[in-house]
Amino acid sequence: MNWSLVTDPLIAPIWLTALGVLALAAILGAAWLRAPGTIYRTAAFAVLLALLANPTLREEDREPIDDVAVVLIDHSASMKLGERSETRDTAVNRLKSQLDLIADLDVRIVESDKAAKDGGTALFGALDSAIADVPRERLAGVLVVSDGQVHDTPTSLAALGIDAPLHGILVGDPNAADRKLIVEEATRFGIVGEPITIRFRVDEEGSDQARPVSVDIRLNGERVNQLSVKPGEETTTALALPHGGENVVEITAATLPNELTAQNNKVTLVLTGIRDRLRVLLVSGEPHAGERTWRNLLKADPSVDLVHFTILRPPEKQDGTPITELSLIAFPTRELFSAKLDEFDLIIFDRYRRRGVLPIVYLGNVARYVENGGAVLAAAGPAFASPFSIYRTPLAGILPAQPTGQIVEEGFRATLTEEGSRHPVTAALPGSETSPPSWGRWFRLIEAAQTSGRAVMEGPEGRPLMVLDTVGEGRVAQLLSDHAWLWARGFEGGGPQAEMLRRLAHWLMKEPDLEEERLLATGNDGSLTIERRTMASEADQVTVTLPSGTTETLTLSETAPGRFTGSIATEEIGLHQVADSTLQAVAAVGAANPREFKDVRSTQEPLRPLITESGGGTFWVDKLGEAPTLRSVRPGRDAAGDAWAGLRRNGGYVLKAVTQVPLLSPLIALPLMIGFLLLGWRRESK
Repeated sequence: MNWSLVTDPLIAPIWLTALGVLALAAILGAAWLRAPGTIYRTAAFAVLLALLANPTLREEDREPIDDVAVVLIDHSASMKLGERSETRDTAVNRLKSQLDLIADLDVRIVESDKAAKDGGTALFGALDSAIADVPRERLAGVLVVSDGQVHDTPTSLAALGIDAPLHGILVGDPNAADRKLIVEEATRFGIVGEPITIRFRVDEEGSDQARPVSVDIRLNGERVNQLSVKPGEETTTALALPHGGENVVEITAATLPNELTAQNNKVTLVLTGIRDRLRVLLVSGEPHAGERTWRNLLKADPSVDLVHFTILRPPEKQDGTPITELSLIAFPTRELFSAKLDEFDLIIFDRYRRRGVLPIVYLGNVARYVENGGAVLAAAGPAFASPFSIYRTPLAGILPAQPTGQIVEEGFRATLTEEGSRHPVTAALPGSETSPPSWGRWFRLIEAAQTSGRAVMEGPEGRPLMVLDTVGEGRVAQLLSDHAWLWARGFEGGGPQAEMLRRLAHWLMKEPDLEEERLLATGNDGSLTIERRTMASEADQVTVTLPSGTTETLTLSETAPGRFTGSIATEEIGLHQVADSTLQAVAAVGAANPREFKDVRSTQEPLRPLITESGGGTFWVDKLGEAPTLRSVRPGRDAAGDAWAGLRRNGGYVLKAVTQVPLLSPLIALPLMIGFLLLGWRRESK
């Protein structure tokens, strides 16, 4: 029970005040004139004012409300370094045991392992959610158990509506040695084959070593450079992206002895390669219905620079036409097939036959061009089965199918072989999902015996129709028919000619998306999806290395011919490495290079402004040997000492009932007033 004396005026306070002023003036006037009844009139005015003020004795029935103390525990990735987790858990247990002894205290334990968008530690978002239902005047204090690396600190506690002590209970050694690699500048895109620059530096904390640091640079898993850099100085390196699409650049600095973690010694960049212009040399042996289809297909792509070499008039044709009337300029065969051959990304032979126009030595140059990394597509016509076949040239050393001399001229539908259903060039081509495929027929196939490579499409009686092969560093494709143009013309519904040739060209130029053997990893929110493309009937198990260094093994299941997939749940933010017996891949869940690991040293700097603002304290558990002692303190008193942290005692309550007893009843006040007035009148009448 709580008793108090209150007033509940019967008239507005302003009128009560005005009446008091008039009464005071009248009394002072009477006193000035030495009126005999002044004392009685003063008593009468006092009773009147007391009556109008209505003094009341109030009794309140109050129910105390518990104060709220929050223990905010950091479970981020950096807390797993060294013995921080064990130290944190010991400190939390001591805090809990002390909090249990404090009466009228509601303790809320908030454990946060969520990361900010940039991969940093996000504690205050979790704190705000945990106390969303708590009136801020009930907060006794916030105890933050962390290494101090908090990346979502507000500008002030007032921004969160918190007016209570905040204490930092920090674990870890702030003077521990750590080396970190920081990328200052790097582009996200680059032209394939052209150099791009990356600017970085290596910083060292807690170490007085000034010796050069070895830095390893890898591109798509292969080492391309190794540098020796001085800590603290910016270094620039240049490299060229080998192919279009994603290219993974890894920059790794050597580790320090007894270093906190090697996680921030490595930076991974995913750079997208863009082909500036695709240079294609189309060599047509003679005019035919499909020649314009090839030309239109290649010219329709604005990124393609096409050089078209067509033999319109064979040398053996002697009709007396002057050479000056046959062409405006001589075609630069020597320049194209000798001096500048390596500048082409793709060479297409379309129904080419030996006629003496191109010397044998030039075709030998093309074979060497392929062995050194070039790409050739040979679309065969009837001449391929004749004595004038390009197979009777140095190109025979790179072609995977040898002509038998037979030509099959009958209607047939191209179908995918078993390997073709798995190969990315032909797998799931539109129309191939039915048997027979729902595309138009072709009417000519040049019979050939496959000597190497993979047949991904076949014609009647299983004869090879499209054969793909790798020769040296380059690639070769043979299309053993000259009727693909029927699909482009829409004959019998047409077919996916543009898509097939687009895939074929990208495979020939080694685009990663069209590789037969490829390991892919994709990071999503809280999960990692892995895909293995292979020509084999089974896929090996993959090993996933998490950012923390722990590993998991995953068995993939076949979801489509040649495609095996699987996924794992992961709460860790950063770069995940995936590998099987032959291939490797990387993927980022959240930020590729999380802010969490840019600086892993224990520090009080992020929390210092908030602790100072709230009057809290900073306590290093490793120095104290244990968590600080907790005390209850009154509002306005110091909330922290050398080894103790204070929790404010707010004294909040809920009012359940109120009883009021008036101290001056009108039945008492009126007779008193009349009595005092009569006494005053009698005094003055004498």
